Amino acid sequence: MLVAIDVGNTEMKIGAFSGERLMHMWRLTTESRRTPDECSALFTQLFGSEEVAPRDAEAVVVASVVPKLDASLQTACARTFGVAPTFLQPHLQTLMAVRTERPEEVGADLVAMAIGGRARYGTPLIIVSYGTASVFMAISAAGEYCGVAIAPGIQISIDALVGRAAKIPQIALDAPKSALGRNTVEALQAGFVFGFVGQSEALIRRMREEMGVEARVVATGGLAEIVANNCSLIERVDADLSLEGLRLFYNSL
Repeated sequence: MLVAIDVGNTEMKIGAFSGERLMHMWRLTTESRRTPDECSALFTQLFGSEEVAPRDAEAVVVASVVPKLDASLQTACARTFGVAPTFLQPHLQTLMAVRTERPEEVGADLVAMAIGGRARYGTPLIIVSYGTASVFMAISAAGEYCGVAIAPGIQISIDALVGRAAKIPQIALDAPKSALGRNTVEALQAGFVFGFVGQSEALIRRMREEMGVEARVVATGGLAEIVANNCSLIERVDADLSLEGLRLFYNSL
């Protein structure tokens, strides 16, 4: 069994692979102050809930963009799974060329998504990750990570508006029937949902133009379905791209 862990700023995804098959996947809230004991207890509880023995793990591979949590993860993995984790470092991995000015600044989670996306959907490809940030990644026809656009995430934008406007209520992020909101909730839903759809369509079209090809578009991340259901340019939603990329990265070592 291979355990793959994708540590994002908002969520931590954990996957258990048997060969190429993803047997189980769990999502946790990322908490950078978790101790090794807390991480170990969570791992034990999650794997126990599916009657999977943690010590069946032959290896653990991690993509992390939360450095404060890395030491706790390292200790917890060794304690729970009995193996030290391998961390994906974008500028050192050799599975995908990163053609940016500073490859060391690219998030490990983004490179994992790009590796997984290229393997599943081919190239050229645009991957849109809707998480803490909305991230638009371009993979060239040659299979290289060639650029990215980053915008504030959907939930961050909602939280910022609610926090700064006393009369703005929290809302369910559903698409309204019309862009012409007839009440406060519909007005907010129209602005957020259709606004992010418009942002996505504009960036996808611009990236395709600069890439010079009609790249396929795949979305991932916790809020991907909301945008994808209202955006004709997004062909697929794939929740576990980063975990698949981590599996492929580990197998390339």
